[in-house]
Amino acid sequence: MDFSSNIASQLNAGTILPEGIVIITLMVVLIGDLIGGRNARMWLPYGAIAGLLASLLALYTAWDSPSTIGFLGAFNGDNLSIIFRGIIALSTIVTLLMSIRYVEQTGTSLAEFIAIMLTATLGGMFLSGANELVMIFVSLEMLSISSYLMTGYMKRDPRSNEAALKYLLIGASSSAIFLYGSSLLYGLSGGETTLDTISSQILASGGNSSLGLAVALVFVIAGIAFKISAVPFHQWTPDVYEGSPTPVVAFLSVGSKAAGFALAIRLLVTAFSSIVDEWHLIFTALAILSMVLGNVVALAQTSMKRMLAYSSIGQAGFVMIGLTAGTDAGYSSMVFYLLVYLFMNLGAFSGVILFSLRTGTDQISEYAGLYQKDPLLTLGLSLCLLSLGGIPPLAGFFGKIYLFWAGWQAELYGLVLLALVTSVVSIYYYIRVVKMMVVKEPHEMSDAVKNYPEIRWNLQGMRPLQVGLVLSVIATSLAGILSNPLFSLANDSVTSTPILQSTIVNSRISQVEMPSGTINP
Repeated sequence: MDFSSNIASQLNAGTILPEGIVIITLMVVLIGDLIGGRNARMWLPYGAIAGLLASLLALYTAWDSPSTIGFLGAFNGDNLSIIFRGIIALSTIVTLLMSIRYVEQTGTSLAEFIAIMLTATLGGMFLSGANELVMIFVSLEMLSISSYLMTGYMKRDPRSNEAALKYLLIGASSSAIFLYGSSLLYGLSGGETTLDTISSQILASGGNSSLGLAVALVFVIAGIAFKISAVPFHQWTPDVYEGSPTPVVAFLSVGSKAAGFALAIRLLVTAFSSIVDEWHLIFTALAILSMVLGNVVALAQTSMKRMLAYSSIGQAGFVMIGLTAGTDAGYSSMVFYLLVYLFMNLGAFSGVILFSLRTGTDQISEYAGLYQKDPLLTLGLSLCLLSLGGIPPLAGFFGKIYLFWAGWQAELYGLVLLALVTSVVSIYYYIRVVKMMVVKEPHEMSDAVKNYPEIRWNLQGMRPLQVGLVLSVIATSLAGILSNPLFSLANDSVTSTPILQSTIVNSRISQVEMPSGTINP
């Protein structure tokens, strides 16, 4: 009896209860599709959303749990992992709302798409809390392979096939590079796989200045940079975003990116705690390249999906400021920005999907005069784009304030000034789309908008995709008003994570105070 209770306490399976709920939901979707009739299959998306909501409830009840380590140290269910897992689950919920009509209109199986989406969600959630090399790699591959499948889901679309092939080839290479870096860590630590044990073993052996550790760091960061679309590991992003089904692009831009940043924080802060300055320097370079290339190249795009692809590269550069700062405020601002980025970016993609379903195009020039045919869609899409640009008082403005202030307090003056300049550049190409939709005279209306059906939005007739857009717009607006409480939530997830605190003590600034009067709207 004592033996079984000891095993149960070491496994601590309750730490993955939210993931367990997602697994059960995945099985219900597959079985429901197999044995259910046509009417039953219509309810599968809503069953999946209900399961994800239950998973969010389980995450909420696990907040500040006294026991966070599970499966012999392989998984850490601390508050930091909880908030990242919540971001991924929320992104999947909104993406499913976006997907129902889109997938049905293409004539493919909605249940299979949902199952693959839930598998990717499961991989991202496990990756957010993975504390051991084997589990990190398995979770990373679960997320990656599911993403490849979703990218090529429109089997009869040549662009989708091409995007999936490019994503697969580049993704397989990045996974191999990441695996090689992980194997070097395994060897340098004397055969350990748990992250905190790896760090202590490297420090004890005096290997913190070895060439092997430097090579491992470069290879691991290359794998992470691919996942977050950081320059120069971004080559796949524009083509994959343009050719993939738009709901898949929305998930990749938020859920997959959030999992990548969760991996970056946990792996780099823990396993490479002895060479913090080195990986801070590398991420400073990645942030500079991403902000400059992403925002400048976005200016020249004529496709909304490609513009948002380069925009996501620039946004990743902004988030990396918090990682480079290496302070409480830096990590907290990362979490906060990813939380608000979830809603404003998914809201933008919801608007793009609604427009493309009705017109068959995603060219920016074809949005001319949209306000006169669909003012509510124009309003929702405009608010999300302006929030991405950082226009006050929307959520994106406060997200950038927190990030830039954290970088400034960490003495990253040049990086913050560059971020301000590139942020102004980003405002131009976002406002260009808004101007195209709103300012054009009736005679300047595009051919696509001329044939656009007259839309009358009402609560009873709203489709799931419209619900997703409305929820995203409301959340984007409220997140700006409630920026302080949301930042406090993000800060709690950071300050309650011991490994982050031990690293922050040795960083440039051990404690950073955020401005009190300038960020309360």
